Amino acid sequence: MTPSRTTTTGGITLFEQPETSVVDMWGEIDVALRSEASAALANALDRDVPVVIDTSKVTFMDSTGIAFLVQFYTIGSEEGLQVSLRNPPTVVTDVLEMLGVIEIFPALPNHQVDHPSEDRHQTAV
Repeated sequence: MTPSRTTTTGGITLFEQPETSVVDMWGEIDVALRSEASAALANALDRDVPVVIDTSKVTFMDSTGIAFLVQFYTIGSEEGLQVSLRNPPTVVTDVLEMLGVIEIFPALPNHQVDHPSEDRHQTAV
């Protein structure tokens, strides 16, 4: 019997900055990341600070990924949190537009988000 190997083709990580939660998404975002998406959603919303979803490194997103973005925005809004989408590539915006939900994500053109450094806590989900 040959051992099976799992190749990571995408992921979701929550970076906890002092005044913002950054949900960093990369690669292929699909149903295989459902548990990572759920953990990121729960942990980010527990912090009670604005949430930035960085999709700049996403190469593919299926309907599961889009549902995650919409769910994040919907629950965040219900909780009174600002949720924004940062630098979405065309593979994300095309699907959001096709489904008619792109307008729910407010633009924050001057919002700067760094990646991990020593002054913030990273939670891998």
